[in-house]
Amino acid sequence: MTDIAKQAESYEANELFDIKNSYYIGNYQQCIIDAQSEPPNYGNLRLQRDIYMYRAYLAQKKYNIVIAEIGANSPAELKPYRLLAEYLQGQTQKNLILQKLEQELEAMYEINHSLVIVAATIYNHEHNYESALKVLKDDDTLEGMTLSLVIYLRMNRLDLATKEFKQLRDKDEDATLTQMAQAWLNLAIGGEKLQEAYYIFQELTDKYGITALLLNSQAACYIGQGDYKKAEITLQDALEKDSNNIDSLVCSIFIAGHLKLSSDVAKRQFNMLKDSFADSDFIKCYNEKELEFDSLSQTYQ
Repeated sequence: MTDIAKQAESYEANELFDIKNSYYIGNYQQCIIDAQSEPPNYGNLRLQRDIYMYRAYLAQKKYNIVIAEIGANSPAELKPYRLLAEYLQGQTQKNLILQKLEQELEAMYEINHSLVIVAATIYNHEHNYESALKVLKDDDTLEGMTLSLVIYLRMNRLDLATKEFKQLRDKDEDATLTQMAQAWLNLAIGGEKLQEAYYIFQELTDKYGITALLLNSQAACYIGQGDYKKAEITLQDALEKDSNNIDSLVCSIFIAGHLKLSSDVAKRQFNMLKDSFADSDFIKCYNEKELEFDSLSQTYQ
């Protein structure tokens, strides 16, 4: 890489730092605000800003904005996010989206980072972890490696997640994604590592501000330590940041049972979950267990 190319890459990294960092810690509105400010006319900076802006809209569940603004003439790096918006919106049959995704992956002759991330995200939603990891295999970006680590944790493969983290740390020890990956790994390990995870999330909060994502992560640390009262307070703060956050609602329902809170509160939060996240893993699992319970109850009548 020439010196000029290196300078251009360094310049773009600095210009995009706040935007990407806001997205990673869950400050999606700030990400959008910064991305919409007029950028210098330098390289593909505008494209990269647009990518994170649309990803932030997806995180806010504003799927129609993404679908309306990304079309056939949009850059190749943007188009995958329209596909992800259609998948998350749920109005298009998932098998059709999966077929289109596979076609796009087969036609990819060089790494399209956006397509890789979208494909891994969709496969992760489908619990098709093998395909997600296969797609991520040749993506050596910090984000690609972090996503691989998260998938290993979902598979309960601490050994592989630990191995992935070592590579992530070697690549950039101080990056926000590396710090968050370290905290998530500590959460999965549990025990004394829970306190270390909490301190990492607190340090990120002190540096970059409070977000529902970071608060939920801290609440998970408290839950792992059995400190349900502190977890409840932290989750209340998270819900003030985002009243319709699925992680906050699920954890709050869990906490309500341990603290023997009013059943009305838990029911209200559960109804919010059913209303906004009917297709979520939590609700699907609950419905399955409810059917199993009803079936077993009938056998004893």
